[in-house]
Amino acid sequence: MQEKNMTKEQVILGIDPGTSVLGYSIIAIKGKNITLLDMDILKLNSKEDLSTKMKIIFDFVLSQIERYKPDVLAIEAPFFGKNVQSMLKLGRAQGLCIAAALSRNIPFVEFSPRSIKQSITGNGASSKEQVAAMLQRIIHFEAIPKYLDATDALAVAVCYAFQNNIQSSEPQQKTTKRKSSSWTAFLSSNPNRLKK
Repeated sequence: MQEKNMTKEQVILGIDPGTSVLGYSIIAIKGKNITLLDMDILKLNSKEDLSTKMKIIFDFVLSQIERYKPDVLAIEAPFFGKNVQSMLKLGRAQGLCIAAALSRNIPFVEFSPRSIKQSITGNGASSKEQVAAMLQRIIHFEAIPKYLDATDALAVAVCYAFQNNIQSSEPQQKTTKRKSSSWTAFLSSNPNRLKK
């Protein structure tokens, strides 16, 4: 099954959940090649009540699933913050995205914000701007979007792609945390990823 994944194109839906701004991206991966199909945000009206926002999020994610037919949803896991109400809203938004995927039999994988940053830049404490700049070098899109929620969503999808490629290129060995999270090790193993 892992050999099949190396040759078959996989479409990944990446989501950075939110109840004000939801970032999303669609990438296709084939072997070690990543192609950006779409990257943008869903901006929600702050005056809408929460139930209306929740329906908009669910319907929107479902529409992206119907349009692109992704093989997997990669989503950012909630983080612990001081504002409990914000965390609850974020958790609901994430749950709706997952529910939309599961309603179409699409599996999901969640990644912590720190592990996503580590995968993209090699530093789990990187800023959103640093992540966006590194993604631009890897994927070669024209301009960094105004809302970095879009590049955050792309980072989740690319994080999945990196981990998937590392695992499928070495099916006999267990991937270690050090190997999958070291940007230097990744670049030395994949010199074609970084273009000058």
